[in-house]
Amino acid sequence: MIACETQSLFNELRQSVDPKAMDAIERLVVEAPDHKLCRINVLDFASKVGLDEERAIAAFLHATQLGLFELSWNVLCPACGGVLNTHATLRTVRRDEYVCELCAAGFKLSLDELVEVAFMVTARVRRIAAHSPDTLPIWEYYRQILWSSGVDLPEAFEEALENAILDSVELPAGERAQLSLPLPAAYVVVFEPVIHAAQFLDVSGEPTSERQNVSVVYNNVRAPTETIRLRPGTLHLSLENRTNFRILPTVWVTGTAVHNLLARRKPFLTAKRLLSNQTFRDLYGTETLDVDQQLQITSLTFLFTDLKGSTALYRRLGDLAAYHLVRAHFHILTRIVAAHGGQSCGRSVTR
Repeated sequence: MIACETQSLFNELRQSVDPKAMDAIERLVVEAPDHKLCRINVLDFASKVGLDEERAIAAFLHATQLGLFELSWNVLCPACGGVLNTHATLRTVRRDEYVCELCAAGFKLSLDELVEVAFMVTARVRRIAAHSPDTLPIWEYYRQILWSSGVDLPEAFEEALENAILDSVELPAGERAQLSLPLPAAYVVVFEPVIHAAQFLDVSGEPTSERQNVSVVYNNVRAPTETIRLRPGTLHLSLENRTNFRILPTVWVTGTAVHNLLARRKPFLTAKRLLSNQTFRDLYGTETLDVDQQLQITSLTFLFTDLKGSTALYRRLGDLAAYHLVRAHFHILTRIVAAHGGQSCGRSVTR
């Protein structure tokens, strides 16, 4: 059942977007499970419902302007596809270097592939679990909050990790936990997805029956950690949460299961593509980069056009008639470029 306010928003949206896109968006909002409305991959959505990508992007942008969706700019790890930071506006993306604790690797940020643009239904339209992420069960937190919309997770992805997960715990603010678990000969990580903290364990050598203890303290300071070397056997793991929010430590065996899961990828809407989209330019003209933002775009195509004999045209037809012909030319050119995912910039067009 759609609330009256939401129905009026849909009716207004129907006036400005492709009818097929409108119907698909309405079905999504009404029928989709919560986790499909959290971080919507508009390119994947377009593919699954048989929509042209540009029309789908335009429809979601119009819907966002009306208040049906929220738009987020998410900084991604290029290796695991995890979301390292989420921003409501691109202007707040100020760092040009990031480190993924899970991958133990740093990288320079570019807008080509490392900033994802995703959409989430607003609470006024439909309240979903992800509006309160601190209440999500641990594996739904991984699905909906940690990993990006470009990671192609199976519906029951936790089952795919069943043999890789040694233990996990939900740890409220100020609480402690003691875990006792068998360690195989493997590379193991104690990973916490809320604050992106990782402690690596290199488990090798002969099995031991001696007591092995590891203590991990979580706080608001991310200090670098060295890999701890252990032997196969029982581990007594002490976890302490000194933050003021819930955390979700998980003990994984890093290996084939995790690699195969995170290697499954699908296309997603990038910041670069959205910034060169005509509908975005028309609706969100102020949402551009500041001159002091040191963010890279490694590939961008410019198309320059010129009207041959335009000076003679003005002399022959007169300023007013010639001006209208020139504007008609650029209007047609703008529509063609927009249909191919580009945007016009005055008397030039970029794609």
